[in-house]
Amino acid sequence: MRGIYIHVPFCVKKCDYCDFYSLPTSPGFRQSYVQALLREAEAHAGMSFKTLYLGGGTPSLLGAGLLSDLIRGLRHRLNMSDVVEATIEVNPESATPELLGAAGDSGINRVSIGVQSLDDSELKAVGRIHTASQALETVKLVKHLGFKSISADIIIGLPGQTWQTLSRSLETMVDSGIEHISLYCLSLEEGTLLAKNPPADLPSDDMQAELFQRASGFLEVHDYIHYEVSNFALEGHQCRHNLNYWRGGEYLGLGPAAASHLAGRRFRNRADLAAYLEKPAELTEDSEELSPKDKAAEEAMLRLRLLVEGVDVCELMEKFGRCNTLALARRLELMVSQGQLVADGFRYRLPPSRVLTSNAILAEVVEADNPV
Repeated sequence: MRGIYIHVPFCVKKCDYCDFYSLPTSPGFRQSYVQALLREAEAHAGMSFKTLYLGGGTPSLLGAGLLSDLIRGLRHRLNMSDVVEATIEVNPESATPELLGAAGDSGINRVSIGVQSLDDSELKAVGRIHTASQALETVKLVKHLGFKSISADIIIGLPGQTWQTLSRSLETMVDSGIEHISLYCLSLEEGTLLAKNPPADLPSDDMQAELFQRASGFLEVHDYIHYEVSNFALEGHQCRHNLNYWRGGEYLGLGPAAASHLAGRRFRNRADLAAYLEKPAELTEDSEELSPKDKAAEEAMLRLRLLVEGVDVCELMEKFGRCNTLALARRLELMVSQGQLVADGFRYRLPPSRVLTSNAILAEVVEADNPV
């Protein structure tokens, strides 16, 4: 399986917590950008894909016309006939009926909405420019237009957030019929406004952990499967594009800062919009080819994010060879004895109690000099 990711690095205003590559631009720049994306796509002419994901930034800022031009141009250059899931991220302030209508007409069947919170004071505290009512109107509009699947992002640990405010957001999302909810714990990323001036009322790490656990329990009671560290979905609505990442599949990334994994090679485009507009197919950097042993360890790390599936060592041995997987298998067994993982035969998973501390565990999985 192979997916394609399109990075749209435009925002009206950068949120205080965001460290993604994004910047404000004029509408004229956006048209030039779509043309550059299509020029980069030409370098991969004929390549086939199963999933499409437009992320950012704020892809909904493209507007109806440019979005239609982009999808049409991609279909002319790439083999998109087998795409089963096509997602666009939208923010409430730019998710117009015209934009969403064009998305549906272009074959997009999944919408991910940047809700973040349904408490206006929490939104304002981190520089979000939409209101709770705008977010709810966007959910209603997307439902009305008949998209196959809808996802909402919710942030845990916002300034002033309590279980009362978080539970209201979650209850409203569940009652709306949204099929997929992503819960992201707020982190103070270096260089962001929030890190430079952290609010006094930020929940503590312990409070953030408690909020996540209560939110997780609430969603699971309402039949949302906690299928990945930060993601919950009703049965059949797991994000296929992201599942492909976590299962070690191939993907092509278009746009500045977009990453790719093709034919055993990983590479990334330089985060430079001006240079991209001039030479969109010539900004590759950070290129590397992993050895079979390193690829086995990386795939194990990625698959462990899938809380239900986990990683089957026998499958890795078939894929990468026993000699390239044996040390990894011993490492996973050691981690089970230390309580970091649980095992069911040759399948390993993160225990529920370790989800919020999973980063350190996952890093240990790929640590080559780990004692075995």
